[in-house]
Amino acid sequence: MRQRVDVCVRGAGVVGRSLALALSRQGLTVALQGLGERPAPSGDVRTYALNAASVALLSELKVWNALPEDAATAVLEMHVEGDERGAALDFSAWTQGVEALAWIVDAAALENVLADALRFAPHVTMTGDQAPPAALTALCEGRDSTGRCERGVDFKLQRYGQRAIAARLTASQPHAGIARQWFRAPDVLALLPFDRPDPGHSYGLVWSLPDAEAQRLLIANEADFEQSLNEATAGAAGVLRLASERAGWPLAIARAEPLCGPEWVLLGDAAHLVHPLAGQGLNLGLADVVTLVRVLTHREHWRPIGDLKLLQRYARERALPTIAMGRLTDGLLQLFSHPAPWMRELRNRGLGLVNGAVPLKRWLAARALGG
Repeated sequence: MRQRVDVCVRGAGVVGRSLALALSRQGLTVALQGLGERPAPSGDVRTYALNAASVALLSELKVWNALPEDAATAVLEMHVEGDERGAALDFSAWTQGVEALAWIVDAAALENVLADALRFAPHVTMTGDQAPPAALTALCEGRDSTGRCERGVDFKLQRYGQRAIAARLTASQPHAGIARQWFRAPDVLALLPFDRPDPGHSYGLVWSLPDAEAQRLLIANEADFEQSLNEATAGAAGVLRLASERAGWPLAIARAEPLCGPEWVLLGDAAHLVHPLAGQGLNLGLADVVTLVRVLTHREHWRPIGDLKLLQRYARERALPTIAMGRLTDGLLQLFSHPAPWMRELRNRGLGLVNGAVPLKRWLAARALGG
């Protein structure tokens, strides 16, 4: 028999690794399943948009400052455009009174520094397929979680019929820390300021399109893809060039029900999926980590960590933020993807009205910053 641990974390993405580190810092023994199975690929083109709450967690775990200097870029301003010229919404870190609206982080670099930290973490052991017995199993396996399926959890996917395209770009103009986003029918395009591979002149691309168009662009030659991209951005960021391969994945919304049971709990994409248009997917997962660690740390001394009533405290606290973010992203997508002329007029006027309502803009930005 393998030695029993307090928590077995299944899944070694950013959420799983962060949870293992955070629990270890509380003195709990942790088995992490999957770290050796998935080294961060050198060609990973993904970038994460992290809010202040996520950065605070990574800083507390002594991970944030370990990132290479060019692996995290501050978003100082955000410019959002609608279908028509002049329909826009602007945010700035200065008016919000913060250092940055968000940080754009290299996905592979973040996974690697988390893996390095885990090698020196007390109370954490890496395990293969055969996990040791545990008082609590934390399922952080992503959207295709096998542990969730094994427990019969309801996870109905609402597919959008869209696919996201991610890539790294270089631009002829400096990004100046400005994130740019276009909400249109039928696509949503985001340029995220980044310093890899060309400091000051690079972007992470996240472009959500209907499946057929996304598939066409994923297999298009480099010149044709760049032409479509530059037409879509109309020169707002200068001339854009591909600096990486392209990656794509299908988009959906989902929420697991229930989020926990006796001696098990769901976190991250295993618990909820949202559209990437607001860049909040990983932030929700890291907020799950913060909440679960707090609930376990402040439990009654006599209550075991796998106790259902204890885990339901976590589930109740995470229900509202995840449902609200899911409805917000879904509502925005439905609003901006509707082809009717009257809806187009409504959303473009709405952008202008919100842009002029400074208190409302500050409130919206504060919600994004805090997760």
